[in-house]
Amino acid sequence: MEFIGWIIAIAMFIIAFAGLVYPIIPSALFIIGGFLLYGLIDTFDGMNIWFWIIQVLFVILLFGADTLSNLVGVKKFGGSKAGMWGSTIGLLFGPFLIPFAGILVGPFLGAVIAELVVSRSGIKQSVKTGIGSLVGFFTSVVTKGFVMIVMIVVFMFFIR
Repeated sequence: MEFIGWIIAIAMFIIAFAGLVYPIIPSALFIIGGFLLYGLIDTFDGMNIWFWIIQVLFVILLFGADTLSNLVGVKKFGGSKAGMWGSTIGLLFGPFLIPFAGILVGPFLGAVIAELVVSRSGIKQSVKTGIGSLVGFFTSVVTKGFVMIVMIVVFMFFIR
């Protein structure tokens, strides 16, 4: 049963990593789901209270890193709250409206349009904010990917 548990957990982890580029996929839920399914199929031995406390803290860090990276990226490039919201909306809808390229085009266009329409910024500042949203997105992907790897390493450490 251990082999089946690992196969299913690894599949859940792969889906979680796909969530780095498709934000509609809840990465944190798939990581935790991988832990739970492994425990249900094989054993929860080793996944004590400290394991779950550490993992919950990492999940909080995942959500915080996502929001903070976007905020810092937009703010660093002179964007407003409207630019941040536009970037977030573009990040959610971009991949569905423009397959493949939407993950990059969506947040950029969302930030630019929000800056132009809501904040009434000039085109130069709006484009700068759009670039900041992309920087924030890439920073978020790297940070979340690192945290997810650490979560899996902690999982492997505790179940051994």
